[in-house]
Amino acid sequence: MRRLTPLVLCALVMLMYGCAFNRGTLGDDIKAESVASIKKGVTTKADVLALLGAPDRLVQLNGRDVFQYYRYDAKAGSLLLILVNYSRLSIKTDDLFVIFTREGLVEDVISSRRTDGMEFRFWPFSD
Repeated sequence: MRRLTPLVLCALVMLMYGCAFNRGTLGDDIKAESVASIKKGVTTKADVLALLGAPDRLVQLNGRDVFQYYRYDAKAGSLLLILVNYSRLSIKTDDLFVIFTREGLVEDVISSRRTDGMEFRFWPFSD
């Protein structure tokens, strides 16, 4: 019986740890084809709204409208131990800013796409 007790305790300890992987997104995917079809000096606010829908944020900048569209992607990996838990959270974003002239035509388009290829990073002590 005494020999079985440490084995049972080890088995219980092994059953009390685990790993967890989580993922979350905020915002709609910004399609590259839609961004490519926006032409400076030609595309209107109505055209942008038809292509991309309502902006996530509308900013007034020196009398001009700026539509901001964004998508956040978050991934987390966790090692769950009995007394200590380790987690690694990675967050990246895709952003699109469409700047309009006072007449309502597209003046500039600024976009970034950083969520492609984002991986789960499990170990919390490295880059």
